[in-house]
Amino acid sequence: MSKHILVTGGCGYIGGMTAITLAEQGFNVVVLDKKIKPLEFEDNIEYVQADLRDIGTLDALDEYEFDAVLHFAAFIEVGVSVQDPISFYQNNVAGSINLFSYMQKRGIKNIVFSSTAASYGNPESLSGQKPLTEELMPSPINPYGSSKVIVERLLLELQSLDLINPIIFRYFNASGADSLSRHGEEHDPETHLIPLIFQAAVGARESIKIYGDDYPTLDGTCIRDYIHVQDLADAHVIAAKKLISGDKFPSPIFNLGNGFGYSVKEVINMVREVSGMSFIVEQAPRRAGDPAYLVADNKKAKQILGFEPTNSSLQNIVQSHYKFITKDDKILDYSDFNDADSNN
Repeated sequence: MSKHILVTGGCGYIGGMTAITLAEQGFNVVVLDKKIKPLEFEDNIEYVQADLRDIGTLDALDEYEFDAVLHFAAFIEVGVSVQDPISFYQNNVAGSINLFSYMQKRGIKNIVFSSTAASYGNPESLSGQKPLTEELMPSPINPYGSSKVIVERLLLELQSLDLINPIIFRYFNASGADSLSRHGEEHDPETHLIPLIFQAAVGARESIKIYGDDYPTLDGTCIRDYIHVQDLADAHVIAAKKLISGDKFPSPIFNLGNGFGYSVKEVINMVREVSGMSFIVEQAPRRAGDPAYLVADNKKAKQILGFEPTNSSLQNIVQSHYKFITKDDKILDYSDFNDADSNN
């Protein structure tokens, strides 16, 4: 049997970009997802429709021999996780346990896990306005972050027993679209700042809200680390190659971020500059739990993995998203997207 890489959640935003990038580099890719939305232009991607919460559906993977698993499949909406935490633990934790059980049954050890900067919670009391390092103790403040930390800890325990060979990536703010505008950010509901600003720009929402302008930053608005989705995909390809070649990482947790922060106002101004669009910006009170500053210290990923976020200038991120939503000379129809707001 030929070797393959399994990408769970490979029809999603980051998983899809990674599947495309792997295929472009000659890997045989099997995408597992609950909802199959084939990725354009790549022939060496196969699809298996399955739900990790139902371990029996994973038997559909038995015909493949896998070198590595890239595990993206998860619920990600923070607000929903607070409203319905049980569903998040069922999907993100129980689903991951089923995947790891299947891997153990098949003798597959190599895995790259999609975690999150939400693992850190609100770390300002620990770090101040400094980039966050992987040594900070996880302290999630919502069920989404907690579900990811639980899976991280399970992977570390399995690693200590030599049952699994992991790399754990804590993402900061994924953003942008691929250079050919095939794949980009289309969440429903949308909670990320850049797509929300463009929704305001095309009239799909009345305005974009800034939640708090009195933070201890240069312009008073929150600062976040934005990383281009292509840089995230490239990091996963690097990780997969290293694991397949037999590399092991005693300290397998890595931040994936740009290493530099942009304020909410800076992002809004860049959207105006790139698109030439006008839109209403409204000031709103601070929201509970929003830290002033969340930026990655990415030195560990650079030094150990050779990671470089070469696509992650704010201008490139915004331009790539703008090209994606205006592809074929037609603005994407946002009318069916649910309203949500974010400073992130």
